[in-house]
Amino acid sequence: MRVWVPLDAAAKALGADAVAEALARDFTVTRNGTRGMVWLEPLVEVERDGVRYGYGPVEPGDVAGLVEAIRSRADHPLALGPVEELPWMKGQMRLTFARVGVIDPFSVEEYEAHGGLAGLRRAIEMGPEKIVEEVTESGLRGRGGAGFPTGIKWKTVAGAKAVRKYIVCNADEGDSGSFADRMLMEGDPLTLIEGMAIAGIGVGAVQGYVYIRSEYPDSIRNMEIAIERARRAGILGDSVLGSGHAYDMEVRTGAGAYVCGEETSLLNSLEGKRGVVRAKPPIPALEGFLGRPTVVNNVISLASVPWILTHGGAEYAKLGIGRSKGTIPIQIAGNVKYGGLYEAAFGMSLREIIEDIGGGTASGRPVKAAQVGGPLGAYVPHWNFDVPFGYEELGNKDALLGHAGITVFDDTADMLKLARFAMEFCAVESCGKCTPCRIGSIRGVETIDRIAAGDDADGIPILKDLCNTMKWGSLCALGGFAPFPVMSALTHFPDDFSGRGDQRPGTKYREAAE
Repeated sequence: MRVWVPLDAAAKALGADAVAEALARDFTVTRNGTRGMVWLEPLVEVERDGVRYGYGPVEPGDVAGLVEAIRSRADHPLALGPVEELPWMKGQMRLTFARVGVIDPFSVEEYEAHGGLAGLRRAIEMGPEKIVEEVTESGLRGRGGAGFPTGIKWKTVAGAKAVRKYIVCNADEGDSGSFADRMLMEGDPLTLIEGMAIAGIGVGAVQGYVYIRSEYPDSIRNMEIAIERARRAGILGDSVLGSGHAYDMEVRTGAGAYVCGEETSLLNSLEGKRGVVRAKPPIPALEGFLGRPTVVNNVISLASVPWILTHGGAEYAKLGIGRSKGTIPIQIAGNVKYGGLYEAAFGMSLREIIEDIGGGTASGRPVKAAQVGGPLGAYVPHWNFDVPFGYEELGNKDALLGHAGITVFDDTADMLKLARFAMEFCAVESCGKCTPCRIGSIRGVETIDRIAAGDDADGIPILKDLCNTMKWGSLCALGGFAPFPVMSALTHFPDDFSGRGDQRPGTKYREAAE
């Protein structure tokens, strides 16, 4: 009998290590990734006759009774039944996350038994040019938030003339309410390795880097272990799977700057420089890491590639809506009953995601708004929840899909406070290179403070003008996107900005500007 307990950071934060240690006295325990149902963590799974049965959430004090129930196959209050039959799991279309929570993350044998390496083997047979064509045909776009077509980026790097090229994976997942990158690296790191190896062969790069934020120690550890296992198995090295194509990779740790999620700032950090944004052109695809042509893709973008190469770009392109092709790992967080990761094809409505899948608010109060796309995403009001979940569809509502993180708020949320937080966040995280972001965010905090105090009749027009300047004048998306949450809060919830008299201090931001 095999017992599974997640090693994912979310599960560990909820006591999974203690549960695994207690169960290990009676069973052989395998640590797996999380299934994404965070409200059930730690989720213990027991495999009987090829079927995985779940129990959760399990606390260390539950283990003694659980052991007896498992041995005798008796009922238990925490029994959930077959995990794959739970509504949360049955409703998903797991392509990128197909193996997360299912296999031992470090077992190359289990990875291959569940379909791993099929994409890499097909890529080797196809050759570089066909690889890029397949990815282009899939319609895959950057899952980190920018939504740029992956195939076009690869084609640019493949066509560039240089003695050396690089693949850089952006794993600097800094958005609040976003955890898909971390879950993938901790639950199925070999998928990312396979995707990066395919990218390397496709564009002619022999070296790759995974840039992981320092706040993800478990991801860093798991990726390093998986890379070493992949080398031993011949997936990485001088001849990938005996193909004659050389490709290797390593992990680099970021210092925790939010702005390093922007690709040029990341590249500066990777080179040992200060993490500040570079002006474009030149673009990284032509002059990236160390001035060489570089593919910079998000974790989920690269991890989607093995499925595309296995099943074909045309099959992937059949999924989704409009120009949003394939599946997207939706991360549901905030004041929500069922928070976690849910992978599905693009096109579900925001209402279906929040109310049906997420179960509405944890507080039981009505939903007021949801912030989509991280701390710089727009607040979508509840009356716009019928919008389909797609890049252009959300864009038509002046919102961003971003990294597909959704943070839910009930009707007690103060939208002025949330707008202030967006400006404060930008002020703290700005790299300082461009004036609209560096100074504009600080002035934004001060202006909102005056509006809150009720002593600035011109505060709202000034705030709108400031947001317009930041949106169009900032060098990168940090300053350019900060107006989205502010303007959406102001546009949809104007009453939260009127009749205020509660002074909020802004002196430390004024000092920072000086």
